[in-house]
Amino acid sequence: MRGIKNRYFEGERILYGLNDANLEGITFGEGESPLKEATNITLKNSIFKWKYPLWYDENVNVENTTFETMSRSGIWYTKNISIKNSALQAPKLFRRASHIILDNVHFADAEETMWTCDDIRITNSQINGDYFGKDSKNIYLDNVSVIGNYVFDGAENIEVHNSTFVSKDAFWNCKNVTIYDSIINGEYLAWNTNNIKFINCKIESDQGLNYIDQLEIKNSSLIHTDLAFEKVSNMDVELDAKIDSVKNPISGKLVAPEIGTLIMDPNKIDPAKTIIDCPKIGKKVDQSDMNQEPKDW
Repeated sequence: MRGIKNRYFEGERILYGLNDANLEGITFGEGESPLKEATNITLKNSIFKWKYPLWYDENVNVENTTFETMSRSGIWYTKNISIKNSALQAPKLFRRASHIILDNVHFADAEETMWTCDDIRITNSQINGDYFGKDSKNIYLDNVSVIGNYVFDGAENIEVHNSTFVSKDAFWNCKNVTIYDSIINGEYLAWNTNNIKFINCKIESDQGLNYIDQLEIKNSSLIHTDLAFEKVSNMDVELDAKIDSVKNPISGKLVAPEIGTLIMDPNKIDPAKTIIDCPKIGKKVDQSDMNQEPKDW
């Protein structure tokens, strides 16, 4: 393996096509695509300052490295990349990449990052930015904090443990999602998703969990959550705390200690297809159309 240490490089494609190399203490200054089409490289204690640093690469290991703000769109079409103990400051950092391992990384601006990627494992990390993980698949998260709206829109095959999400419209249009021991805070959670499970989670979501097929919730709470489960089919929900209101679920079973308002409109759904097991229901409503008729109708 070739060793390159304590150097400063500038210029477009300055180390294009580099193979079998260990780089340490390197700063890549102005110049696009400094390591394009590299293979079997290790980067330690280095800095990327400019655009498109790792495109079309394969077998890359990165440690203690900083991707500065202008290293945007940095890792596209790359296969087999591991990044540990690093600061990722640039937006749009991953696109159409695969076999990605991230541990103890901080995404300072993850806007439009990790789109259409496959086989992703993220642990012990912080992610800040909107539209993270769009249309990606085969994703594993453990001890990850996400602050940013629209996370994992259109993604599939997601497993999450011990994580926190502060995100509006999280997990929309997804398939096959399982979330364990996590906190999710944000309105309109998981609309239009197929097969999503929450195990031992705390959820707060205005009008969350609507338009879902196959929803499972066990040993979880939906605190300060209203108008939940609208048009949800095949639900298997067991809550351990009060839910503010439930609106027009299509089918399944809901177990809860208390429901503030239960809306079951026979003009919208067949109430007989949903079992409601709840000893305390504050108010029952059989109408759900609240639109005002125009004065000049």
